Amino acid sequence: MTGPTTPVGVAVVLCNDRCLVGTRSDDIPLAGRCEFPGGKCLAGESPRDAAVRECREETGLEIEPVALLGQATHVYDHGSVDVQFWHCRPRADAAEQASHRGFHWVAVDRLDADHFPAANAEVIEALRSNSPAESGDQTESTHEA
Repeated sequence: MTGPTTPVGVAVVLCNDRCLVGTRSDDIPLAGRCEFPGGKCLAGESPRDAAVRECREETGLEIEPVALLGQATHVYDHGSVDVQFWHCRPRADAAEQASHRGFHWVAVDRLDADHFPAANAEVIEALRSNSPAESGDQTESTHEA
């Protein structure tokens, strides 16, 4: 499939060697695959801010972006995406809730890239090897703090 590449922000929320993972619903592309909270950027929104917004909308969890973990461009049957993966941490005691709207905490060493969309593979490998390629907070926020 050809066409424009869609910018996507993904929140890799880490807390106590666990990360927040959900399952893609049956009515969207890549249904049944595991996923980190995230989604398409709105007009004028940075991938960093999209990751924070999408995490709040999908899970109810307020997070803080820490660092850019990685970036991947991938072409799927349904379109091309340019994904930024942001290492984030939960704010306050929110992480201790048992469930976040269908998302749940999974030990990092139990992540399996084969269960996620292909664009996630390098980030999952970096998380599992405990050496994410952090490059710092390089993308400016598009909203006031």
